[in-house]
Amino acid sequence: MSEQKLPGNKSELMSAIEREWNLLMDVVAKLEQANKMTTPDAGGWSPKDNLAHLAEWMNVLMGYHLDHRPAHEVLGVSEDVTRGWDMEVINPVLFERNKDRSTKDVLDGLKNMYGKLVKKLESMPFEDLLKPRRADDPEKRPVLLWVLGDTAEHFEEHRGTIEKMSQHAILS
Repeated sequence: MSEQKLPGNKSELMSAIEREWNLLMDVVAKLEQANKMTTPDAGGWSPKDNLAHLAEWMNVLMGYHLDHRPAHEVLGVSEDVTRGWDMEVINPVLFERNKDRSTKDVLDGLKNMYGKLVKKLESMPFEDLLKPRRADDPEKRPVLLWVLGDTAEHFEEHRGTIEKMSQHAILS
């Protein structure tokens, strides 16, 4: 998570999340119209796979970062998968779990997860998001960093990936 200007209040936070969500959904709508949601990139990930990934990490945000449940429980995987938070281990497991789902199922799940997350964030006092994510964190980093990292920043990152894929796919 890079150094950034953090939202100063709940309204700014929710606005940033909604803005990136809407931009992502605009790209998704274009790909759906072009019937390119399942076209994989060179790494084997399709736009649909990127969206399933986003839903998984919004679930992690809610269950692990906000509710403090064990990561392996939240993800429904063995403890070995989440030990050390190695994305080179976790993300392929999540990819395999979701790769054969239909586009409709992934989109429905993504939108449902987003709705749950927005509702959860709206119900939380902004001050709670400014508290350290973990009491034993020597840097006392606020949970807000993970909220942004698994929402607005993650949406923006994958929107960029999907846009690159879509430019190639639509031109093909």
